[in-house]
Amino acid sequence: MLQAPSPHLPAGHQPVKTPRVGVLLINLGTPEGTDYWSMRRYLSEFLSDRRVVEVPRLIWQPILQGIILTFRPKKSGHAYAGIWNRELDESPLKTHTREQALLLSAAMAARHGDGVVVEWGMRYGHPSTAAALERLTAAGCERILLFPLYPQYSATTTATACDQAFRALMAMRRQPALRTVPTYHDEPAYISALATSVRDHLAGLDWTPDLLITSFHGLPKAYLEKGDPYHCYCLKTARLLREELGWTADKLRFAFQSRFGRTEWLQPYLEPMVKALPEQGVKNLAIMAPAFVSDCVETLEEVNQGIRETFLTAGGQNFTYIPCLNSSPAHIDLLVRLTERELGGWV
Repeated sequence: MLQAPSPHLPAGHQPVKTPRVGVLLINLGTPEGTDYWSMRRYLSEFLSDRRVVEVPRLIWQPILQGIILTFRPKKSGHAYAGIWNRELDESPLKTHTREQALLLSAAMAARHGDGVVVEWGMRYGHPSTAAALERLTAAGCERILLFPLYPQYSATTTATACDQAFRALMAMRRQPALRTVPTYHDEPAYISALATSVRDHLAGLDWTPDLLITSFHGLPKAYLEKGDPYHCYCLKTARLLREELGWTADKLRFAFQSRFGRTEWLQPYLEPMVKALPEQGVKNLAIMAPAFVSDCVETLEEVNQGIRETFLTAGGQNFTYIPCLNSSPAHIDLLVRLTERELGGWV
């Protein structure tokens, strides 16, 4: 939006844009396809992130480029192929993140007119964080709120998403003012949205789960020992959800998934826990993944396909996966609440 010519501007001065506020939703990222080279490019960028893998680069890069990226892309590509959005030719993570941005944009426009611009970008892959920031500044955004879509803060997710935005800003001659959305693992509206998703999903079943597992993405134990608060935040989310549902402790457990490599990660591990449940009398199981706000390969393939098979093969009778918040009304309401709170004084 351009302002009318100002009598205070010198002759020939370029038109001045009306100052606006930007909101940038940042998610993890996605490969552009399921083929070997698309997967290799994505995994190379992801696993080269020093916040994700803290092994010294002189040791790690030869292992990554020479061994892991020789075999891993094919395996990961197969996993993505099983959940790929073929209509749009993209991963579900990209589909859901775009929808969230569009719905948040519509909600903010209804409340604040065209003064707030919402964009979305990925930490790894496309659309990139840098490109999203360029679009916001081109739209006249002099103040930008970075919104990493990770309820439970970790240096491997929230921090590296912000790092990427900061790196892009280092190349800008004229930088906007910045704010970042803090961890919201215990935000009442977030816990309420999770509880609503559980109640609504279970109401549609013709059987009752003996147990609900809240499965969080794993993290090397060493990161916890170095001070990463993610483990504490995950456990608090699980506890608050159980209390919101009014359940006893034996009805809801937590676990960690997606372990990579041979080092010890946060425990308990999801797969061995699920495998042992039928012998413990748990025949009907529900699982949800509160650390993800968008369904992706870790939820749709790893949990809803792989963990489902593990449970049923071990003797389980009924299994259900409760989808992420995705673009549900409760989630969009949460995004609006958090955005407006963090924009206090700017809008």
